[in-house]
Amino acid sequence: MRRPLIDTHAHLDFGKFDGDREEVLQRARDAGVTTILTVGVDLPSSRRAVELAARYEMVYAAVGVHPHDAKTLDGAALAALRDLAQRPKVVAVGEIGLDFYRDFSPRATQRRAFRAQLAWAARLGKPVIIHDRDAHDEVLGILSEWAADLQDSPLAGRLGVLHTFSGDLKMAEQAIELGFYLSISGPVTYKNARRLPDIVAALPLNRLLVETDCPFLAPHPHRGKRNEPAYVRLVAERVAELQGVTPEEVAEVTTANAHHLFAFDRA
Repeated sequence: MRRPLIDTHAHLDFGKFDGDREEVLQRARDAGVTTILTVGVDLPSSRRAVELAARYEMVYAAVGVHPHDAKTLDGAALAALRDLAQRPKVVAVGEIGLDFYRDFSPRATQRRAFRAQLAWAARLGKPVIIHDRDAHDEVLGILSEWAADLQDSPLAGRLGVLHTFSGDLKMAEQAIELGFYLSISGPVTYKNARRLPDIVAALPLNRLLVETDCPFLAPHPHRGKRNEPAYVRLVAERVAELQGVTPEEVAEVTTANAHHLFAFDRA
C-alpha cells in the first residue's frame, strides 16, 4: 500500500476547478493524498479557501495577499485577513512575499505588505507560506530580520515554507538554518530542469515538502495541462529518485514535515 501524501500548496478555489472540483478531490484521494492545503492570494480568494476547508474534511486553508495584489492590502483588508486567519482549519498565513519578475504591484508596496503580514503571522502564531520570484536576496533578508525576533517563539524551527523553491543551494541552506522548510513542485520533473534537481539532491529530506501549486506547474508528463493534487505523487517520486531513497520514504518524511509545520491536528 502506498504511503499517504500531503499537497502543501494548492489553489482549489480557482475557477479552473469550478466544473469538477468534487472529481478532482476524489482523484486526489485515489492517489493517496490525505490532506490538501489550499492557499489564498487575496482577500476574496482567502475567503473561498476558508469556505472550502469548512466544506471538505481533507482541505485546510491559508490566508494572505500575494505580492501581485499587495496594492489591495489596506487597513480594512488586513483586519479582515486577521479575522479569517483565526477561523477553524486555517493553518498558515500566505501566500505572501515578493515578486520582482512581474511587478504587478510596486516594489515598495510589496515590501510593506510582506512585512505587515509577517508581523501579524507572528502575533497569531501561524507559520508563513512564502512566494519568492526574482527577489531572493530581499526575501531572505526580510525573513532573517523576522526570524531573529522569534528565536524563543513556539514558531522557532517551523517558521514557514518557501514554496516552489527557486533559489540556489546557498539560499536553501540559509533558509533552513533560519527555520524554514522548502517545498518542491512540478518543475523538478521537467526534462529541461537544470539547477533544481541538483539542489533537491543536496538538501536534507527532513526539511522538504511536496506540493502541486495547482492549477499551475503540472509535472511531467502533464506539463502544459491543468495541474491537480493527485499529481503531487509524481513530484514525490522525482524527489525520491534525486535523494536516492524510496518514494515511500519521501511520502513518510514529507508528510511528517507537513504535520510538524502546519499542525493540522490542532487546527
